Amino acid sequence: MGFQERMRIQSTGPRIGLPFRTLGCFAGEGRDGRVPKKNAPLTVREIDVRTVLSKSGIPGVDYCINPYVGCFNGCRYCYATFMKRYTGHREAWGSFVDAKVNGPEVLQRQIRRARKGRVMISSVTDPYQPMEEEFRLTRRCLEILLQYQFPVHILTKSPVVLRDIDLIKEFKEIEVGVTVTTDDETIKGIFEPRAPSIDTRIHTLKTLYENGIHTYAFIGPMLPMNPEALSERINPYVQSILIDRMNYVSKTLSIYKRMNLKRWLDDTFLGEVIDRLRQGFAGKDVSIC
Repeated sequence: MGFQERMRIQSTGPRIGLPFRTLGCFAGEGRDGRVPKKNAPLTVREIDVRTVLSKSGIPGVDYCINPYVGCFNGCRYCYATFMKRYTGHREAWGSFVDAKVNGPEVLQRQIRRARKGRVMISSVTDPYQPMEEEFRLTRRCLEILLQYQFPVHILTKSPVVLRDIDLIKEFKEIEVGVTVTTDDETIKGIFEPRAPSIDTRIHTLKTLYENGIHTYAFIGPMLPMNPEALSERINPYVQSILIDRMNYVSKTLSIYKRMNLKRWLDDTFLGEVIDRLRQGFAGKDVSIC
């Protein structure tokens, strides 16, 4: 079972309230209907939940915190689209975000009774997507985790995480991962239409690393890339690397066919790409999901 598959089984708390507002439009082609069409509005709801610290089935992770339901990034391959079955959303994935506005208060109550363990932020959303700059839910949750010194594992595509370097530095045990799936901005634009650029993500890793924070890159799912070029750019700024394949091929198969990229779904070929990545990260801790 791949890393994305293990993260997929995590759930968020129930939705109670649904006050909402519609934000401005954003760009994104949405060719396969899984993400909003170009200039589609993003609906942001403020909701209340009963729980926010969820037990985890991910190896090495005890709990997950997902401050948001849904994700602005709207990545075509995203495993977290399954969340719609539990939240009642009918909108396209990437066209809605629910902010768990009472999440920090709920966490403060839960953590007093919780056994100390490693917390992942986040498993089915990006905790530092653009809404976090306004809602600051991830930061407030980090502040609470810091009070109790719970070990923390952050995974994001966003440079907004740099805002919280001051908090991150105060944890005794924390690691921050940045997802970088390709070195090709054209490929990134097709599969991750609204996620931050590759340059931005690598700069984020660089800044974290230079601030003495334990960093890793999550190359997952592996998208079409030049593995030598990608490893050369990432290698100076990470202590470890986690690699995963495309786990939900049905979500993106039409794109691979249309762009004549089907070999990137072939296990033998991907094995060769993984070997090339290993060579590029020689001397580093490389894990394959």
